[in-house]
Amino acid sequence: MANRLNAANVRDVNITEGFFAGVGKMVREQVLPYQWEALNDRIEGAEPSHAVANFKIAAGELQGQHQGMVFQDSDLAKWIEAAAYSLSAHPDPELENTIDELVNTIAKAQQPDGYLNTCFTIKEPDKRWTNLRDWHEMYCAGHMMEAAVAYFEATGKDKLLNVMRGMARHIMTQFGAEDGKRKGYPGHQEIELALIKMFRATGDQSLLKLAAYFINQRGLSPNYFTQEHKPQSPNPTRKDPLSYYQSHLPVREQTTVEGHSVRALYMLSGMADVAAETGDDSLLNACETLYENAVNRRMYVTGGVGSTHIGEAFTYDYDLPNDTVYAETCASIALIFFAHRMLQIRPDSRYADVIERALYNTCMAGMSLDGKRFFYVNPLMVSPEASEKDPAKRHVLPERPKWFGCACCPPNLARLITSIGKYIYSAGQSSVYAHLFIDSEATMQISGQTISLKMKTDYPHNGRVTIDLSAGKYRLMLRKPAWCEAYTLNLRGKPIEVETVDGYLAIERQWQEGDRVEYDMEMPVYRVWANPKVAADIGKVCVMRGPLVYCAEERDNGKGLHALYLPRDAKWAESKLPDLPEGTITLSAEGKTADLSIDELYATTPPKLVNKQIQLIPYFAWANRGIGEMTVWLNDMAL
Repeated sequence: MANRLNAANVRDVNITEGFFAGVGKMVREQVLPYQWEALNDRIEGAEPSHAVANFKIAAGELQGQHQGMVFQDSDLAKWIEAAAYSLSAHPDPELENTIDELVNTIAKAQQPDGYLNTCFTIKEPDKRWTNLRDWHEMYCAGHMMEAAVAYFEATGKDKLLNVMRGMARHIMTQFGAEDGKRKGYPGHQEIELALIKMFRATGDQSLLKLAAYFINQRGLSPNYFTQEHKPQSPNPTRKDPLSYYQSHLPVREQTTVEGHSVRALYMLSGMADVAAETGDDSLLNACETLYENAVNRRMYVTGGVGSTHIGEAFTYDYDLPNDTVYAETCASIALIFFAHRMLQIRPDSRYADVIERALYNTCMAGMSLDGKRFFYVNPLMVSPEASEKDPAKRHVLPERPKWFGCACCPPNLARLITSIGKYIYSAGQSSVYAHLFIDSEATMQISGQTISLKMKTDYPHNGRVTIDLSAGKYRLMLRKPAWCEAYTLNLRGKPIEVETVDGYLAIERQWQEGDRVEYDMEMPVYRVWANPKVAADIGKVCVMRGPLVYCAEERDNGKGLHALYLPRDAKWAESKLPDLPEGTITLSAEGKTADLSIDELYATTPPKLVNKQIQLIPYFAWANRGIGEMTVWLNDMAL
C-alpha cells in the first residue's frame, strides 16, 4: 500500500476562524462542560447517566448499585476522548485536572487481573465474558482504549494507557486461536479499531495480532454466537439473525452491509485499519465492496445510514424511507471513521466527499446550535403529530432531547468535532492533501521536511479558499468536490492549469515563501434526484448548495410541507434569516402547494395548486426555532 497517507495529528492543526472555529469553541465551552454535568447526573430534567457514579462505586469511592445500560462505561470513555482532543489544541489545566482525577478512579476500578467494566465488577462478576453477543464488554473496553490513546497523545500521561494495556492483556488470556481460549469476538465491534490505535501508540505487536484475530474470526463456522446461545445456555435468547451482528459470513465473504449500522461501520473501520497495517489486500477489497454498497445503495442524501429503527439497522438496497428513518448520529460518525480510513489507504476524493456530506448534514444536525440538545435519530421528514400518535414514528422526534438514558451519540459527536483537524489534511511521501475546507493552520512532515499551511475560507457558505504555503518541493493536492462543476485556480494571483488525480487538483512545484493558492469553487444552488428505485423519493427533488442539504420547516412555510411543489424553472434567491447563525445562507423560490382547504377524502379531479413562496434552510440548522414539520424532499414539478 505504497500510496498510504498519514492523517494530520490533532495537535498540529489549529482551527482559526469560520464555521468549525465557532462549533469547536461551543464544544469546548458549552458541550464538554454540559456533558460532564450530564455524566454526573446534574442536569435538571435530563435522564440520569450514572456513568461517573458507576466508576466510583467500582473503585470503592461510593456505595451503591450499578445503574444504566450494560455499556454505560462507554459514554464516559468517549467524553474523555473528546476532552483529550480538545486539550491537544487548547490546553486547559482545570479540564486536565478533572480527567486526571477521573483516571485515578478508573485505575482503582480495575480488577487485579486487568479486567475493567463497572457493570460486571459491581453487578455480576461471575458472568464476565459469558455473553459476548449482547453484553458489550469489549465495546466498552475499546472506547476506553481510544480515550487512553487520545489522552496520552494530548498530555504524555500514560496512566490510563497502562490501565487499558492491562485490560488488553487480560483479554488476550481469554480469547485467541490457542487451545483453552474462547474462539469468540465482540457482538458490538469497536475494540478492533481501538487495538490498532493502541498498537500505533505503543508499537506492541500483540495488540495488532489481537485486532486481526477478532476480524478474521468473525463469522467462521461453527458460529461462536450460535454456540454461545444454544437452547441450554443460561444467556437470554434474542431473535436477531446473525447478520444483525455481521456474523452471518466471514468478513471477506460479505458483499452487503447488514444489521446494526454502527456495528457494521465500526467493524469496517477496524477491517481497514488491520488491512493497512498488515497489507492484506483481500481484507481491503472486502472493505471496498462493502463501502460501495453502503454509500451507493444504502445512504441517505444527508449522509445518514440505517433506515429502520428496528435494530437501528440497514435493510436492503434503495430502502430509504424519510419519515420512519433511523439514521443514528453515531452511524454517520462511524461512516466518517470508515471513509477516512479508506481515504488514507487509497487517496480518492470520493471518500472525502462522503466525509463532508455526513459531517455537514447528519452530524451537525445531531446537536442543537447551542450545544445543549441532541438528536439520536435524524429524519428527513417529520410531523410532530405523527411522532406523537403513530407508533411506527415515535422514535422520530421533532425536537432534540437534553440527554438520553442511552447516550452514545452526544459524546461521540463531541469527540468527532474536537478531532476535526485530523480530517482536514493528510501527508503522503511527497504530497500534502487538503481534503476539507476549514479555516486552519497546520504543520506537516513530508519527505523529511516540515511544511506549514494556512487555509482561509468561509466554507461551507461559499467556495472561496486561499492557502498560504511554506517553501519546499512538494505537491499540493486540493480536493475537487463531486458537486463542484466549475472553479478557478490561481497561484500568486495568476491562473494555473493543473491535472486532476483521483479527484484532487495536483499542484507540484518548488514552493517559495509567500506563495498563495487561490481556489474558488462556484457554489450555485442545484437539484438532486434519487435513483427511481428509491420508492420514498420517486417524484421528489432535494435542493443542495455546495455540501449542504436544504430543508423546509413549518416555521417558514406553514403546515402541510408534504404538499409543496418545486417547479423545474424556479429561480433561487439567497438571503439570511436573523434567527440562524451569522453567515448562514437561506434560499427562497416561487413554488406551489396543493390546496389543503378541501375536506373530501377522495375526488375525481386533481387537487388545485396555488402559488407558494418556498423558504429553505440548511438541514443542520433545523429544529432550533421551535417545534414543527420539516421535510428535505419536495414534490418535483416537471414542466
